[in-house]
Amino acid sequence: MIDKILSISGKPGLFRLIGRGKNMLICENLADKKRIPALQRDKVLSLADIAMYTVDGEVALNTVFGKAKALTGGKVAPVALNAPADEQRAWFAQVMPEYDADRVRACDIKKFIQWYNILIETGNDDFSEPEPEKKEEK
Repeated sequence: MIDKILSISGKPGLFRLIGRGKNMLICENLADKKRIPALQRDKVLSLADIAMYTVDGEVALNTVFGKAKALTGGKVAPVALNAPADEQRAWFAQVMPEYDADRVRACDIKKFIQWYNILIETGNDDFSEPEPEKKEEK
């Protein structure tokens, strides 16, 4: 499910991929359900393609979301978006103690908290591994 959730640079919030048009993607905002086009010039990332740095390498974002969900019991993050960066880092260290504090910036943690809260509030809390696409053999 997380592979259909998109982040579009320059546009706040998260979007669900609805369909494809000529030279664009049709996306729906998770919060207000408004549909917008994502054009070729927009930088579009699937949440399934994003990873967080750890001391051992990288961990897929859906795995980190799953850890946060287990820690909070499926509720929104207990730390506010406007809380000091130290509080946000302390909560994130509870979620993922092995994160690389040198490479994960405060803005990354804030974005993680924002995205996690949006996904929980909108009921998009299936953080299982995306299934690989099956190729048909002839």
